[in-house]
Formats: sequence, C-alpha cells, structure tokens
Amino acid sequence: MKKNVKLGLVQMSCTSNKEENLQKAIVKVKEAAAKGAQIICLQELFTSLYFCDVEDYDNFALAESIPGPSTDALQIVAKELGVVIIASLFEKRTQGIYHNTTAVLDADGAYLGKYRKMHIPDDPGFYEKFYFTPGDLGYKVFKTKFATIGVLICWDQWYPEAARITSLMGAEILFYPTAIGWATTQDEATNIEQHDAWQTIQRSHAIANGVHVVGINRVGEEAGVKFWGGSFISNPMGTLLYKASVDQEEIIVQEVDLAKSDSYRIHWPFLRDRRIDSYSQITKRFIDED
Repeated sequence: MKKNVKLGLVQMSCTSNKEENLQKAIVKVKEAAAKGAQIICLQELFTSLYFCDVEDYDNFALAESIPGPSTDALQIVAKELGVVIIASLFEKRTQGIYHNTTAVLDADGAYLGKYRKMHIPDDPGFYEKFYFTPGDLGYKVFKTKFATIGVLICWDQWYPEAARITSLMGAEILFYPTAIGWATTQDEATNIEQHDAWQTIQRSHAIANGVHVVGINRVGEEAGVKFWGGSFISNPMGTLLYKASVDQEEIIVQEVDLAKSDSYRIHWPFLRDRRIDSYSQITKRFIDED
C-alpha cells in the first residue's frame, strides 16, 4: 500500500533584513503549498544572511526565542495552509547561550518541538562555534500529520551516526536545512569535489538507513562564499528524485512514496544485519593501540 506525501523545498537567497527574509519565505511557503506540498522545509538560518562568516558580537542580536516571533508567524501560515513547516532559526535560549535550532510546526499550526544542531563547525568563513552552543536535546523525530520526520542541520550531514540514530528512532524522512557553498577563492576542481562529497554523503545515509533524504540549501553570494543551492531529494537507494540548480531560487515540490522504505529494507536488509553487539567502540574519540 502506498503512502504518498508531497515534499516542498524552498531554495532562496537572503538579505540583511530579517523581517524581509521572513516575509519572503512565507510567500514561497504559500507558493509551495499551492503546488500541493504537504511538508515544506526552509533552508538553514533563512531569516538572515549567513552571519557566521565573521565573529561579530553584534550578530547575536539576530537571535530569538523558540517558540518566538518567527514561529508565531509561521504557525499561522501552517494552520491556514494545512501544511507542516520546518524552520531553521538562530535561537536565544537565555543570556549567553545560543543555538542553531530548527522548529517543526504541524499542519494544524501546533508547535511540535525543536532540534538543536549537534555538530558545530569552525572553519574559515564558517565560525559557528563562536555563536552556537552544541545541541543538548539529542536526536529528534517529529510525528507530523503526514509523516514521522527527522531533522538534522547542515554540518550534521557528515556524520552517519546522526542519520542512523534518527532513523532508528522511526524517522521516515531525514531533512537537512543547510547553508554551504563554494569559496570564491578556491579553484573549480576543489569546489566540484566538495559539492559532490556533500551530496554523496547524504545519499549514502538514505541507502544505509532505507529512508528518503532531503537537503535544502541557499543560493546567492555572501562574503566570498557562493552558496551552491543544489537542494535535492534522494530515495532510499540514493537515487536523486530531484536536484535544484546551483544558482537560482527554486520552489521544489516532489511526491514520494514512504511505503517504499519497507521494500528497500526487505531486499537490502542493512538494519537486519547490523551487529549491534560489536559497535561499543564507536563511542571512543579514536581507537588507540595498547
């Protein structure tokens, strides 16, 4: 028996005006819903430019509580349209503690909860450790009207452990709101290699766990980084069902059949054959020789 759901991805550029970005995202959510989308995911930190390109204390003013003003506005939209909205925001938890957080709003407008980014990068142009405290809520799944979904965020993409645990918790789809791109100072070959690695690792999570994987990225050039878009949807065998352009704003709506996970997992029984009795060493930082 089929279990079809229509996924909406909003790939867009942003400005320095927070309210302008929020309203732009709302317009695009409405466009996705008009095309039939039932679960709509926005890119990482969509209400601002990607401010982590510098270490600047003034940027903390961009943060807000969750629930808070942005989720309040999006809850109204979710209820009006009858859609699930996945919204990545800069969370102010309390004075001096901030997180990179994604909120999930159900199709009746209810706030289902949030996931705080667990893996925090620190690279040139991506100084996230300056801003974000690592997540402490653990990995999360959300039982929405249309599907049980797992949400991870950007740098989490590179860690198979995060995808595995979220899948084992019952996620039928893994969503990755993202902000990643090419450094304009790098050569083309390096840029292509990095882009391909980014897509390949996520498609691998789909295969290893027998679930659909969705990556949502921004476009536009900001502070020497050209965000490469390329938002995509992978089926449980890593086949791309859709791949967006690398430089254009897009609203993607793609229907997927979640029931296919059962067939893929039966024929490729990676979960069945896991040797959970042999994995205790995975919790070590490195396995040193005695």
